[in-house]
Amino acid sequence: MAVALFGLSLSPFAGRAVAGGAPALPAPPASPSVSAAPAAPGRLGHAEAGGIAVDVFLEAVRPGAPLREGEEARVRLEFTDANTKAPLDGLFPGAWVDALTPGATAGDADECKKKLQGFAGGSLLNPPEHDLNAYFVLGLNEDSTITVVDPLFTFGGSKLLDMVFLKSPGTDWALSKDQLRLYVSMKEIGEVAVVDTESWKVIANVAAGPGAGRVRLQPDGRYLWVATEDGAGTAGVAAIDTVSLTRVAAIPTGAGPNDLAVSDDDRYVFAAGRGANGVSVIDVRTLSELRRVPACKEPVSIAWSEPAGAAFVACEGDGAIVSVSADPDRAPAKLMAEPGIVQITFAPGGRLGFVPNPKKNVVHIVDVAGPRIVQSPEVEKEPDQVAFSEDIAYVRHRASDTILMIPLTQVGHEGAAVPVIDFPGGQNPPGKVQMPSLASGIVQAPGEDAILLANPEDRMIYYYKEGMAAPMGSFQNYSRQPRAVLAVDRSLRPAGPGRYATTFVLGPPGRRELALLVNSPRIAECFAFEVAANPNRRDTRVPVSVLPLQTSSKSAPGRESVLRFRLSRTDGGALLTGLSDVRAITLLSPGVNRRALPAAEVEPGVYEVRFTPADAGIYLVFVEAPSAGLRVEKSPATVIDTTPVKPQEGTPKP
Repeated sequence: MAVALFGLSLSPFAGRAVAGGAPALPAPPASPSVSAAPAAPGRLGHAEAGGIAVDVFLEAVRPGAPLREGEEARVRLEFTDANTKAPLDGLFPGAWVDALTPGATAGDADECKKKLQGFAGGSLLNPPEHDLNAYFVLGLNEDSTITVVDPLFTFGGSKLLDMVFLKSPGTDWALSKDQLRLYVSMKEIGEVAVVDTESWKVIANVAAGPGAGRVRLQPDGRYLWVATEDGAGTAGVAAIDTVSLTRVAAIPTGAGPNDLAVSDDDRYVFAAGRGANGVSVIDVRTLSELRRVPACKEPVSIAWSEPAGAAFVACEGDGAIVSVSADPDRAPAKLMAEPGIVQITFAPGGRLGFVPNPKKNVVHIVDVAGPRIVQSPEVEKEPDQVAFSEDIAYVRHRASDTILMIPLTQVGHEGAAVPVIDFPGGQNPPGKVQMPSLASGIVQAPGEDAILLANPEDRMIYYYKEGMAAPMGSFQNYSRQPRAVLAVDRSLRPAGPGRYATTFVLGPPGRRELALLVNSPRIAECFAFEVAANPNRRDTRVPVSVLPLQTSSKSAPGRESVLRFRLSRTDGGALLTGLSDVRAITLLSPGVNRRALPAAEVEPGVYEVRFTPADAGIYLVFVEAPSAGLRVEKSPATVIDTTPVKPQEGTPKP
């Protein structure tokens, strides 16, 4: 992921199999050969190095449309063996889009190398126009909307990319494997909204059945399964064809509501009916119920374990945890915890299941080998949800703002103590919400050892990097309550043998270039293209010029600094007065201790902020004014130096 998102001193390929951190870009032993003119529609160019060839394509998402500002475009990279032409995988490319430097010529190798060094290193002062190695964060809100934002934690906020408007508040959601479609159930109206994640538009509303709740997508993506309930206690499961976007089956399962799990081989769906005290086993091939298995009292959650080849159901009424197989000759296995358990989820690998009990303030850890309950650590007040990264289990609570972390490598040993680490999850308990969602409030940030945490009461989404004592960043969810959070990965993803692709929204008209970096073999090339003006797009915001009235300042920790900035229009120089959203963003280099400080107008067009640095170091101060179109990343930086002054040689020390 891109360093510029979070101010981390990591490679932009963090989480990918690329060695060496943020790469320096020395001249390769043999410069890649780059073709001059594109020969196919949308083809920007061709490069070869170390026996590998890459063809670079850029086309508008809308078929046949030109590349125009404000519209989506798709980048596609095709890697082949330069000799055999066979597709090549496992190359982990990085790419950025930026304006062609004024005065530079297209294909200037030195200029391209300079840009790539800055982009790959996560430069704060010269970010690219588009980072194609990033992801978007979605908040499922209480008011029939989904916010789609580009998190800019380094710069103290976020950029609202779009807003998805639903017919009714969303209940649960599921993302397709290629991340191009998002399915959102809406309980109040019994429908599922199908969202195109390239245009962020609802392309269909499919009738699923009354009380549409939990949604599960088969691993192969063929059917979307939806739990339904008519309000009178009768529950069922609907199957939606993801190609035709129609409901193709409605299967009654007795009393509900239901929770759902799908087997990893796409053959069976398991519906745990709370009112039915059992589990319905559904055959995907015939779209019909095979049998009902009595399980336990009030089953509320069910999850599939691949190593066990069975679904495990957690029952709130009697505290039982029961394994259910599709094989009728395989008897269910029952474990007994205590009444009040609310969820079962499996850690990566599917062997260890985590079952929180908010009534007893414990989390049971189940090993499916046996199966048996191996550990039951005490946690904070009212644990209600467990989510995972690759190495950590995160425990959320309804009555505590503390998020607990349990290292997965140190659990699963029967009777052993469970190590627990914690960090604050906001000002209010993240599990405290008036209208809960079935979807998770914690998800792993794509490609990172980090998570995104939704806090509805705070109206915030927090970013937490594993190993830190507190969240490293956050953004307000535009005055809405994020009841669940999801990350849509827009980085270059595999799209077939030797192919990588992603989409992005084209910026202002003019000359642009796509900068491409592959670490091994080293390919570092830039490909020029043109963005046309969009006659249908109007932007009434006036560009802003920022003039710091002090370019640098020497200070000391604990000493207040008074900074002033003059804001004016770039098309004539008129002062911008009366702005109420001017803020200064302060960063202690290299991008930590971020603070956002309001600025007050002290004379026409001049805004003042008072800043007291807490620590010694070099601070960078940027300015933003969203109402005037001033983005923080385009602001000049004011430098505040709070490093101690070393006494000169021969000067008496005080």
